[in-house]
Amino acid sequence: MVGLALPALAAGPAFAQDGAAPQTVVISAKGYEATDVDTPISLTVLEREALFRSGALNPGEALRGQPGLSVMIDSAQGLNPVIRGLKKESVVLLVDGMRLNSAQPQGAVASFMSLGLAERLEVVKGPASVLYGTGALGGVVNVLLPQARFDSDLTLRASLGGESANEALRGAAVMNLSQGDHGLMLGLAGARVHDYESPQGRVDHTGFDSGSAIAQYRMRIDPRQQLRASYQRHRDDDVWYPGSIKPLPNPALGTSIIHSPRQERELAEIGYSRAGSDKLPLNVDLRLYRQAMSRTIWSRALQLERETAQTTVEFETWGIDAKADWLVHPQHLLAMGVSAWRMEASPERLLTNPTPLSPLVRNDPFADGRLEALGAFVQDDMKFGKLGVLAALRLDHVAGRAASMGNGSVTQGLSRSDNTASWSLGAIYEVTPLLRPYASLARAFRAGEMRERFEASPRGDGHFYLGNPQIAPEKATQLELGVKGADASLSWSAAVFHNRISDYITGQPTGTVQNGLPVKATVNLGRVEINGFEAQARWRVASAQWLNAGLSSLRGKNKDLDEPLFQMPADELSLGWDGEIAPGWSADATLRFVRRQNRVATRFSLGSENATPGFATADFGLNWRFARDQQLRLAVRNLADKTYHEHLTEGLSGQEIPAAGRSILVGWQGKF
Repeated sequence: MVGLALPALAAGPAFAQDGAAPQTVVISAKGYEATDVDTPISLTVLEREALFRSGALNPGEALRGQPGLSVMIDSAQGLNPVIRGLKKESVVLLVDGMRLNSAQPQGAVASFMSLGLAERLEVVKGPASVLYGTGALGGVVNVLLPQARFDSDLTLRASLGGESANEALRGAAVMNLSQGDHGLMLGLAGARVHDYESPQGRVDHTGFDSGSAIAQYRMRIDPRQQLRASYQRHRDDDVWYPGSIKPLPNPALGTSIIHSPRQERELAEIGYSRAGSDKLPLNVDLRLYRQAMSRTIWSRALQLERETAQTTVEFETWGIDAKADWLVHPQHLLAMGVSAWRMEASPERLLTNPTPLSPLVRNDPFADGRLEALGAFVQDDMKFGKLGVLAALRLDHVAGRAASMGNGSVTQGLSRSDNTASWSLGAIYEVTPLLRPYASLARAFRAGEMRERFEASPRGDGHFYLGNPQIAPEKATQLELGVKGADASLSWSAAVFHNRISDYITGQPTGTVQNGLPVKATVNLGRVEINGFEAQARWRVASAQWLNAGLSSLRGKNKDLDEPLFQMPADELSLGWDGEIAPGWSADATLRFVRRQNRVATRFSLGSENATPGFATADFGLNWRFARDQQLRLAVRNLADKTYHEHLTEGLSGQEIPAAGRSILVGWQGKF
């Protein structure tokens, strides 16, 4: 039976019976349900149980320490997932298969949701534009939320938790009500987080409040056809970004910090799906959605106790997707799709002029900015005995324009459009269930986003960036060689890859100064390269006793400047154990070893990237399943109360905010 081409209808891992191998089902890699071990792509999947045990509030926090993945940090809320050294605009973020479109001046768009509501988290590592279009140079992070179901009259899933380091309280609840051909899902989540404690003391400006609501209604037209309507809303209040602290142009006036009094995401979707039959093995999914990302982004002079900049912006996106997969032959599963979206924004900005002591005056970075994308793809999933081949091709048209930039001072030369082809070719061969070598070659692209095209403003590395409306798209080509396998006692994977990016979009020093900061012009560098190795394994050493290991190593090179690529994650190794210690009781322990990162960009960053010491942390957890669907958890993070920070923590060089110290987590999760 062919898996449904519905990104929202994820099945959990298909745990095998009678000693057979467990099969983890993934949707984001091929666009429909497929097993990890049959896919010639590197993947990471975190199920709801793993998300609960992590105690993470957002995807970046949950993915930290996973092989090939890291996190860029500018606050306790702003944790951006980094895939194989590529971050922010080079990673496509999805919720139920719909992309989170927005600029990311501070914070993390991936944090515009409550992870306590999520069913699972899927990560595709490596170029993925062939399915997801512009931006997927590093890969894709897809958060899958609960779906309305028809399997019971009423079910309720809930969780509560707290943490000592930040005195956080959080909770989530999801209800599903079904009767006949109608299903309704409702969910709520909230968190109150205070400033956290590090081994050096309390870290100011790290607290925030957040809340989410989700809903979905499904109607079954007949056994194969469904209509759905979905709604999602998330809001964060009083979010500060201590990684943005910088001296004001006149050092005598002190420092400034970016904060968001309010930021919101709202999404509404209507969709139709049809499951195939033996006579017509064609699955179809259609959707129309609108998403609005609203933010207030203020800059506050701490010593002056006043705002020096206030920006209010809403990124509104309308999108449509049409996808189908068709078993045209027992050995060929053909998938195809068309997608289109349009994002619009007109930021309103007030700046103090001419000095931080002056009144606020209107100074909009650009007006009527618009990005439009139209793409179509075709993919053939082929089986030839124990050999699987996956081939795909996509064509995209991306256009950007604005009515003006620089507070209306520039009105000409603000339009650009590009036509780009993406493709992928991969093969995997089953020598044995535990030995499946694979190879893949993929091409992806990223067109410039609104800030890179139209905005002139300070950035997190301490420079003033000048936008470039004529910036060309980046293009990435990655070769990956790997092996994976799974049986009832062992699952493992390892991969080496070489990613070459041409026309790399970044800032280039101009030698000039604007607003008291050195200036970088947004340009296309000739080429950068990223080489890496990653591996992971999970081994059952005894009944209900498992050992886990993960390893990541990256090397990035700026070929134009002949130096290490800016902000590459450090090498790291994780070792873990989990298992049953008594009936109903289980425990887990994880050691994380992160190597010193002294491969830094000196010429490119002008000294804003410094070496980061290595560190090691230990976490421990204890679970008590006191009923079939009820469990309590007690865990300790950073057991030794280590002082450290991740290499990709933003902030003044040598003064980055430290991570939280020892913290006790308590949690409950239940289903009724």
